[in-house]
Amino acid sequence: MEAEESQSQPKSQSCDNVNSIKRFGLKNSIQTNFGDDYVFEIVPKNDWSLMAVSLSTNVVKLYSPVTGQYSGECKGHSSTVNQISFSGPSTPHVLHSCSSDGTIRAWDTRSFHEVWSVTAGSQEIFCFSFGGSTDYLLAAGCGSQIQFWDWRNKKQVACLEESHVEDVTQVHFVPNNQNKVVSASVDGLICTFDTGGDINDDDLLESVINVGTSVGKVGFFGETNKHLWCLTHIETLSIWDWKDGQNVASFENARSLASDSWTLDDVDYFVDCHYPGEGENLWVIGGTGAGTVGYFPVNYGGAATIGPPEAVLVGGHTAVVRSVLPMPSVQGRPAQSHGIFGWTGGEDGRLCCWLSDDSSEINRSWISNAMVMRSPKTHKKNRHNPY
Repeated sequence: MEAEESQSQPKSQSCDNVNSIKRFGLKNSIQTNFGDDYVFEIVPKNDWSLMAVSLSTNVVKLYSPVTGQYSGECKGHSSTVNQISFSGPSTPHVLHSCSSDGTIRAWDTRSFHEVWSVTAGSQEIFCFSFGGSTDYLLAAGCGSQIQFWDWRNKKQVACLEESHVEDVTQVHFVPNNQNKVVSASVDGLICTFDTGGDINDDDLLESVINVGTSVGKVGFFGETNKHLWCLTHIETLSIWDWKDGQNVASFENARSLASDSWTLDDVDYFVDCHYPGEGENLWVIGGTGAGTVGYFPVNYGGAATIGPPEAVLVGGHTAVVRSVLPMPSVQGRPAQSHGIFGWTGGEDGRLCCWLSDDSSEINRSWISNAMVMRSPKTHKKNRHNPY
């Protein structure tokens, strides 16, 4: 078993709030490999006893989200691991992964052995989701196709070939509406399907949203999951009502809006959006090339604005951050007694654990007003190449 290198870091003093004096800083960092490997994605097990980390070495490693202790690795993919996800409560020890090698694999995280797999032939698999009315459907973005399997017998039940003309980057069954599937693609389209009957292109497609540029990530939020956020490969943000296809808000200059709201370096990219699971609030998570990350509140009712960051993670990474895992703040969860805000992973190969001193209120972490009162300046207009 590979040894893991861990080092403790002093807490940052730069994240004090003038009123609450709540500190927020780096607890420790773990070097996941001894080389130039990237951390792609961090996902939690349902009970938060494990977190899985996908790496650019085509390996998935497992750690404790509370202590950072290394558990083992799942190794078998021969190309880039594009998405990972733990299974539901019925099979809590199973981790799933999809890859550009054309497979979706299931792993037993107790033994780290592969327990089953499906293949999309010669197609790269970029994303997947489990759902359907009986919870037995597995949908995946395979090249420009959306393929469906019955995961119980691993047999393919449908292949949608007409909906997208370029790579499908996201596919999600809608929470609390498991017959509905939303897909997004490099072709700029977000499609909604109904899997309640026979699955085919003609009958399945319900609506199409034209974002106009290559879609990187989408996600649901709001009390009834009515809204859909969308991040593109040119770092724009938009909010949609996925049921009727209406645009709620568009942030074509999202990076400039975020950059204007703090005194740190310009925001170069967006990592993800964060929805805490209740209410209507949404945060977009932006980062700098040097590895600093901020949680920026998205104001999409009325005038579309991006507010000053409500949390800043600085001093942990030295390169682009690829994934952010916020820890839950619900009573009884493992993080509660340890004051852990969350974990981040990036192109420096590091996993960083972020700590809030006030363990009873770790759901929000504030920073000094001095960091978010940016003086006027001219921002660089050049965009980085998303590919």
